[in-house]
Amino acid sequence: MARIRITLPRRTTRPLRVGGVVVGGDAPISVQSMTNTDTRDVAATLAQVRALATAGADIVRISCPDQESAIALGRIRADSPVPLIADIHFDHRLALMVLERGVDGLRINPGNIGDITRVRAVVRAARERDVSIRIGVNAGSLEKELLARYGEPGPEAMVESALRHIRILEDLDFSAIKVSLKASDVAMTVAAYRLLAARVDYPLHLGVTEAGGLLPGAVKSSVALGMLLAEGIGDTLRVSLSADPVEEVRVGFEILKALGLRSRGVDIIACPTCSRQKLPVIDMVAELEKRLAHIREPVTLSVIGCVVNGPGEARESAIGVVGGEGGNLLYIRGEPVGKVMDAELVDVLVARVEEAAAALRATVVVNSDEECGA
Repeated sequence: MARIRITLPRRTTRPLRVGGVVVGGDAPISVQSMTNTDTRDVAATLAQVRALATAGADIVRISCPDQESAIALGRIRADSPVPLIADIHFDHRLALMVLERGVDGLRINPGNIGDITRVRAVVRAARERDVSIRIGVNAGSLEKELLARYGEPGPEAMVESALRHIRILEDLDFSAIKVSLKASDVAMTVAAYRLLAARVDYPLHLGVTEAGGLLPGAVKSSVALGMLLAEGIGDTLRVSLSADPVEEVRVGFEILKALGLRSRGVDIIACPTCSRQKLPVIDMVAELEKRLAHIREPVTLSVIGCVVNGPGEARESAIGVVGGEGGNLLYIRGEPVGKVMDAELVDVLVARVEEAAAALRATVVVNSDEECGA
């Protein structure tokens, strides 16, 4: 089935690098998360970075509140499988320390790390190492002068704050900039990004801050980020949840997959269940999600409880199963291949998905070899 596009063309932005990941331009929209371990605990933080990378995170951000954390971040970076961004507030010396230790990106606000001499020192060090800087504006921490003038946090005040910080870096001839404008309110977040997108061509990092727990946070983030991405706004994103950071990555990719902007991992198409179901769909899907979490290749799997919609969904999926009397009918590439009983069904589906993923990997390797003249 041909994919129907529901998104507008991506807005043109300046590409920049965060380690080996390109953000902006025509690069894929990258997915980020942030560790919640004590950065000084190198083993725990590195374990979480690896878990996030396994889940698909392209970039991971790590808070760096003190010198001990800055030193630890260098050790973490040495063994990290993905680029790392240091989150720095107030103390420009911490930014210099992490830059010396090989961090791939900075998240700072130039206006809150000291006078222009200190900002200049950070910019010089970042430029020498080809490290980008994200300006992170948050509705909850706007400058007092802006709050006094506007009366309350809002999109216009957020954009003015961002433009002030941008000008500080531009005046120092630094342009490897990306910007975020985050609020906990969906409408404020969307409005702020729309306003800034019309003013600058820097890459935008999307997110709803303090979105809440897994379910409400995923919903708020999906609404806000989905609206912006559908309008062509956004180059990288983080879904901020009061939950395991791995869930942030999963939700982020699901948003991009739903919009047709990225394909990664198994797309499980499953019915919501009703009294017609002939197999335990809910429990089965939960088990499949766990056992197929390691798959990176885009494979579609349909799990439908009865024959009303089952055959139609199965015909459009790489692998499909339809619940039925006397056994569940298995489909491969749209064709029925036999019946499988409940007790062995999950094992069979996992094996078939892994086979499909391996075939896709082999295709990628062959094509890469051909491009290289092998």
